[in-house]
Amino acid sequence: MNVTVFHGSPHKGNTHYATSIFMDELAKCGDISLMEFFLPQDLPAFCTGCTLCLGGLNEKCPNTQYVTPIIDAIINADALVFTTPHYGACSMSGAMKNLIDHIDFLVLGTAPREEMFDKKAFIITTSSGTTAAIKPIKNFLRHCGINRVRSLGLRLLTNKWDKMPQRKQARYEKSLRKAARKFYDTKKGRPYLYSIIWYHIFKFVLKNYVGKDDYAYKLWEEKGYFKKRPF
Repeated sequence: MNVTVFHGSPHKGNTHYATSIFMDELAKCGDISLMEFFLPQDLPAFCTGCTLCLGGLNEKCPNTQYVTPIIDAIINADALVFTTPHYGACSMSGAMKNLIDHIDFLVLGTAPREEMFDKKAFIITTSSGTTAAIKPIKNFLRHCGINRVRSLGLRLLTNKWDKMPQRKQARYEKSLRKAARKFYDTKKGRPYLYSIIWYHIFKFVLKNYVGKDDYAYKLWEEKGYFKKRPF
């Protein structure tokens, strides 16, 4: 299984440690080929909102030297893993948000890729507000047509894993390893109702409110998405 991991923080703290446990167990489940991106090192430039990616291939992005290897890794992966700490009241890390901004054109309403519809993804977060960090990433992935999205948020009230009581450390490690095994065994299932609803919303908008000269309209027409749901 080809796995692409996006580390949402350069700090090798709780989230990095939790991810290492998850990946260690995943590797025990079978043959794993791993590709890792460390943010922001591997994507140091911010998305400027130029919208060039909404009107053509991702190579038009002014940061294509960073974005294109990421897109290629996503397309070639069987599974995606997104990891981020939860920062204050703001949700995911800024580096993770910057990543999503750069690949936002993969959503169903713009330039969906058929390869996305067979993939599965996992989200790992740590800190006090894990749900707030997971939800926007999960919604984005379902907007892209990802077939299965799993997640695990660990509520930690310390910035040092080894400062937690031993029983809590053991419980969290058990949860991570169990989640990894379950994720490895996850098979393709029926598309999410969420994704199906948004497919029909985007289809209606593109057919009725977007011009035929628009890049998204042309791509949908070329791929036959107007005639048949692609997943």
